[in-house]
Amino acid sequence: MTPPTFTSYVRARGPVLLRTARSLTANRCDAEDLLQTALAKTYLAWERIEDHRALDGYVRKALLNTRTSQWRKRRVDEFVCDELPEPEPQQGPDPAEAQAVRDALWHAVLKLPARQRAMVVLRFYEDLSEAQTAAVLGVSVGTVKSAVSRALVKLREDPQLASDVLGGAPDGARARPAGEELTAA
Repeated sequence: MTPPTFTSYVRARGPVLLRTARSLTANRCDAEDLLQTALAKTYLAWERIEDHRALDGYVRKALLNTRTSQWRKRRVDEFVCDELPEPEPQQGPDPAEAQAVRDALWHAVLKLPARQRAMVVLRFYEDLSEAQTAAVLGVSVGTVKSAVSRALVKLREDPQLASDVLGGAPDGARARPAGEELTAA
């Protein structure tokens, strides 16, 4: 019986050897790397291996030795320090709060009459200019300006929106923080 070539051996026994490597590591990628390293060592010794019937044992031993060497090299040093190295927490708006505001605003927009709602959506959600909005709807630019203006007034006066977004009544009982405006986007 002629000894197998290295390529035919890897093709035939690769899946079995990968399962062995997988049992030695935490994840599949590490197992593939481990097997590749062990097979590279086996390839270098291929001509010296006398008993080709014991190849599986040779490769398994190479897997185990390689894994042990990797484990020993991955020593983690710990250093004592006065302050923890964690990054400072991000100073920004809470994403959940921002989503709640967007939801409240969208529900208020849905209460607008269809024509005003269409203009608000095109202007602020689709980011079209007044002229583009007028062209899409087949109306004049002045009609878009006045309808959007009236829609924004309705949105500002919506008691549910004021409660959800501003935490108060629409009459301005609670002042908005500086620079914060109620817009449709």
